[in-house]
Amino acid sequence: MSGLEVDSRRVRAGCLFAAMPGSRVHGASFVARALELGAVAVLTDSEGAKLAGDEIRAAGAALVVADNPREALARTAALMYAGQPRTMTAVTGTNGKTSVSTFVRQIWIEMGLAAVNLGTTGVEGAWTAPLAHTTPEPITLHRTLAKAARHGITHAAMEASSHGLDQRRLDGVTLTAAGFTNFTQDHLDYHETFEAYFDAKAGLFARVLPEDGVAVINIDDPKGVDMAAIAGARGCEVITVGRDGGDLHLSAQRFDATGQDLRIDWRGKTYQKRLELIGGFQADNVLLACGLVIACGGDPADVFDTIPHLSTVRGRMQLAATRDNGAAVFVDYAHTPDAVATALKAMRPHVMGNLVAIVGAGGDRDAGKRPLMGQAAAEFADHVIVTDDNPRSEEPGAIRAAVMAGAPGAVEVGDRAEAILRGADMLGPGDALLIAGKGHETGQIVGDDTLPFDDVEQASVAVAALDGRLA
Repeated sequence: MSGLEVDSRRVRAGCLFAAMPGSRVHGASFVARALELGAVAVLTDSEGAKLAGDEIRAAGAALVVADNPREALARTAALMYAGQPRTMTAVTGTNGKTSVSTFVRQIWIEMGLAAVNLGTTGVEGAWTAPLAHTTPEPITLHRTLAKAARHGITHAAMEASSHGLDQRRLDGVTLTAAGFTNFTQDHLDYHETFEAYFDAKAGLFARVLPEDGVAVINIDDPKGVDMAAIAGARGCEVITVGRDGGDLHLSAQRFDATGQDLRIDWRGKTYQKRLELIGGFQADNVLLACGLVIACGGDPADVFDTIPHLSTVRGRMQLAATRDNGAAVFVDYAHTPDAVATALKAMRPHVMGNLVAIVGAGGDRDAGKRPLMGQAAAEFADHVIVTDDNPRSEEPGAIRAAVMAGAPGAVEVGDRAEAILRGADMLGPGDALLIAGKGHETGQIVGDDTLPFDDVEQASVAVAALDGRLA
């Protein structure tokens, strides 16, 4: 077999074509094209066999029918590409996946190991590559992992999205450890219920993590106890992380204008370290990352020694610009009600003056969270500006109105660049602005078009213009 493809347009002679069930169209609809291009086998489910079985047999190709074709595809991809970094971790949760996986990679690199992280921001670290999805489909994932291994990467941390877990994209990955951050509302447009959303994430511990793997669980989150129980029931070792207790816990935290000092307890031994990052939740993400590295064999003292060297994750509480009066502008990917609330609450101890928030909500996504986004911003910021995020195919004004319903005292500014300019203009000495929602993204999706737009860049331009620094 020369290859494995889920896109019929990429099939070449000797390939196995995976005709997967889809939300709109079954992949069996594209079997004819795949056979024309030289597919010698087709992997599908019973429905796909009914739709295209006769056509496949007539062409002399092999028909492989699986009860769970997505799992079969993942395991086939793992066998075909037959390579991955020898130490792999995955982290799931509503918020914090990118930060935790990036911190894991940074810790490993500080410890002298060849490491990468894979997820929303692509493949970053000792080897880089672009990715189209947080958790890529199995063929892309295993092709990427095999390339990383060939480039000498020995350690990799990846994000496990609920979509990716539900669609069995990680089922062929061999994990050493897996982490859980938190669980709040998101993606109900896909999962429909909280129960289905939780079950998807729980698949990381109930199915993907091997029984001899280690689960690293944030037990401050109410669902963390459930995740720990699921992992423990399979015989996995469980490392608990939290503020109120656990194997690894944050016993004290002191904030200042540029970062925070942490007092960390690990199974009876105490460490005090400086973290040069803004936001209390950053410490939670760093602690979970430390737990994952320890779970993969890292010496705890060496792991904690890296904390002062950790840097901001792109688009996650990133300092984008500073006004001449000292007011700071931050960009964060917070795009759920809980994430907005967490980000603003985390900023408050670092801010002497007013806290201004810019929020929006994406189109063609969970509409129920829109007023909750506004409500979260209104509760924890002194001033709120509601603007466009990625409206996609929806009417932007209708999305803004839904967000405004949760923040009736907010200012509505549809144009995102203007909203950023106005937000920065509001800042006096000691104030701070949080631009929430898009984080690392470099485009704004309007209709079918993706227009160039970078919150960090826009913030920098706005501050330069307001302070007379533009040439």
